[in-house]
Amino acid sequence: MNAPTTAAQTSRAERARRQAQVLAALRPVLPAHALLWHSEDTTPYECDGLSAYRERPLLVALPETEAQVAAVLKVCHALAVPVVARGAGTGLSGGAMPHPLGVTLSLAKFNRIVQLDPRARTARVQAGVRNLAISEAAAPHGLYYAPDPSSQIACTIGGNVAENAGGVHCLKYGLTLHNVLAVRGFTIEGEAVSFGSEALDVPGLDLLALVVGSEGMLAVTTEVCVRLVPRPQLARCIMASFADVRQAGDAVVAVIAAGIVPAGLEMMDKPMTAAVEDFVHAGYDLDAAAILLCESDGTPQEVAEDIERMSAVLRAAGASALTVSRDEAERLRFWSGRKNAFPASGRISPDYMCMDSTIPRKRLADILLAIAAMEQKYRLRCANVFHAGDGNLHPLILFDANDPDQLRRCELFGAEILETSVAMGGTITGEHGVGVEKLNSMCVQFSAQENELMFGIKRAFDGQELLNPGKVIPTLQRCAEYGKMLVRGGRLPFPELARF
Repeated sequence: MNAPTTAAQTSRAERARRQAQVLAALRPVLPAHALLWHSEDTTPYECDGLSAYRERPLLVALPETEAQVAAVLKVCHALAVPVVARGAGTGLSGGAMPHPLGVTLSLAKFNRIVQLDPRARTARVQAGVRNLAISEAAAPHGLYYAPDPSSQIACTIGGNVAENAGGVHCLKYGLTLHNVLAVRGFTIEGEAVSFGSEALDVPGLDLLALVVGSEGMLAVTTEVCVRLVPRPQLARCIMASFADVRQAGDAVVAVIAAGIVPAGLEMMDKPMTAAVEDFVHAGYDLDAAAILLCESDGTPQEVAEDIERMSAVLRAAGASALTVSRDEAERLRFWSGRKNAFPASGRISPDYMCMDSTIPRKRLADILLAIAAMEQKYRLRCANVFHAGDGNLHPLILFDANDPDQLRRCELFGAEILETSVAMGGTITGEHGVGVEKLNSMCVQFSAQENELMFGIKRAFDGQELLNPGKVIPTLQRCAEYGKMLVRGGRLPFPELARF
């Protein structure tokens, strides 16, 4: 008598059958080297920068031309196979985590700068071009691409478009949305589609702001036209030390209230500066409860005036010490610490979960003190780094993913940070996206009706919901289950959840 078939065996059998079906359909449209399906080849694609959540894709497609991208999408649409587009995998919200019965569509081979026009100050680049590579190519013309995520050495412009990435200089120069003129890509049906225009206006409905930050749910980006800006003649950075986090938070508000728009205004607490200083030796004040990095760029006269004004404001706000970069090497050293906050945290903890919420600037100290209380509650450490100028928080919760209880506490810790941000008048994300990480917190930020409206937009582009499914927008059932979980835990702080 044959042994009964288990659910796991049935699942494996279904996966194998589905894999063979999709592989057979894709082989005619892609060269053999552009298809990966063996476990040892697909495992490297199982997560993005959020390594706490992993899933192995059915197979990985690595097209080299737009015609191949369109062909892959047409096959997947015809077979109702989910598709997850992937760039460099540096995202921090699980946005590129594969679907177990889907195709991961890698744009890694789309790495060509198509055209750089110094007179128009634009560059047309393929989706797999690294963020920093754009500035390197524009440098001989005295130009650069302003948005500078900490991962800019590796992250790709397609991923930046998907998440509407920012960076340490976004206070003055804006996010990806403010520096992108046009996006070209393909719908799930394999139809070419364009958003925005290199001209001043676009004929018809302008949907550029809709696709930037849509996390791969509406279309697969293949080419982007970005705006380039002149490289400033001079930049200088102030490192300001504060003995109290509230003073540091109030100093941020004071700088903006004085009518100054710094090129960058970043904040780090004491645990973060200690981790960073041990890693890159940036020259940070390890005795300070918090430090601010406050930069000015422009002409020498403009920079001198800004540095004088910012220094006066920071001293009046209670800065215990100020250090102004003397030359470009020292300025870059100050920023090297901030740019290496994430790898520095990785040296002191097996794992970390980087949160990404936004609050009004005036609540910076309040959220820091609230996070300190949460550290005690969840028995986990947290190092904090902020895009302070625009209120974008990046608390890094340190934990060990090999310990299920630590992972559980980390998830609860992160959720409470996001919920507290909403309660303080902020949002659950600033520049890292929702992905899978913040899916539950979308139930806190938005009502069932609002989530359904977002689903409506997705269905207009992707009727079968095949592009990056199960992410960003929570279902009614998921929100109901999340609300019940909070009730069991003794808290239901938001009326939005009571409606589910």
